[in-house]
Amino acid sequence: MSPPRRVPRMADVARLAGVSPMTVSRAFKADSSVSEATREAILKAAEELGYVFDSTASNLRSQKTDFVAVTIPSINNANFAQTVRGLSEGLKARGLQILLGTTDYDPGEEERLVEQLLRRRPEAIVVTGGQHSDRTQRMLEKAGVPVVEIWDLPGQPIGHVVGFSNAGAMTGLVAHLVGRGLTRIAFVGGDDPADSRGAERRQGFLAAMAAHGLPPGPLVATGAPPVSMREGAEAMARLLDTAPQTEAVICVSDLSAFGALSECQRRGIAVPDQISIAGFGDYEIAAICHPALTTINPFPREIGARAAEVILTALDGQADGPMVVEIAPELLIRQSVR
Repeated sequence: MSPPRRVPRMADVARLAGVSPMTVSRAFKADSSVSEATREAILKAAEELGYVFDSTASNLRSQKTDFVAVTIPSINNANFAQTVRGLSEGLKARGLQILLGTTDYDPGEEERLVEQLLRRRPEAIVVTGGQHSDRTQRMLEKAGVPVVEIWDLPGQPIGHVVGFSNAGAMTGLVAHLVGRGLTRIAFVGGDDPADSRGAERRQGFLAAMAAHGLPPGPLVATGAPPVSMREGAEAMARLLDTAPQTEAVICVSDLSAFGALSECQRRGIAVPDQISIAGFGDYEIAAICHPALTTINPFPREIGARAAEVILTALDGQADGPMVVEIAPELLIRQSVR
């Protein structure tokens, strides 16, 4: 058996490029004191040797870690993935990377993740939503780095905020349905307190119905988030069996709305002629299913991009105080509502 190959070191790169190890270190940190020609020679030598720069020691000296901690509820959710993408693109130019954790909609898991992430001394931390356990709240308040809450507009933010009112997003949707003459309207989902944003959409629906002087239709439970297409179909089946007079259904997400639409198609119930269906999120499936789903676009990628702007402004010391960036969701009227 051949002996393991020795890992190339900074001194090896310096020797091959004909410079000092300190110059190699400065080149990898994009120090302006290193000329472009020298930097290219160093990078070429590093590539030839297969050398990967270890920034740990440098970061310990400078007290900089060059990463931003981020927590999201689910890695499988396309909207949260778009938010992370927008955030990553916005931080990339500054050389900041993302360290990502998923909470699975569990406040206890968020608490554990926040503690672990803060131990690694991130440059900033981004958390999804504005509701946290008491301990998570205290840790974030004492984090000593910029804190950004996204996808929500908390009444008492910890630091900076980039988001929208999930309850308020229901106002325009309910008004549109009522304007179309639909008054017997049900809501599917939002029954699990672990999904604070879904619960707020449900509360927004109730408030909007009351504002129109209408009693809400059935509130159909779907269970723990994230709500799947299958759970949306099962909820729609229960609704059709118990409240066949329902004229329209608002679902907590596009995935559950697609499940509801599929259940109607299985039963031969015409959408939107016999019942209208609307979702939330503007997922890709909402635009390509038939009929296309009326939904709300919360601009997830913009949330990430604006959060990156907030972080960079705060790190540059240009923030006079907590920044609140409100995103305006867009109601998209499509064929699933008559």
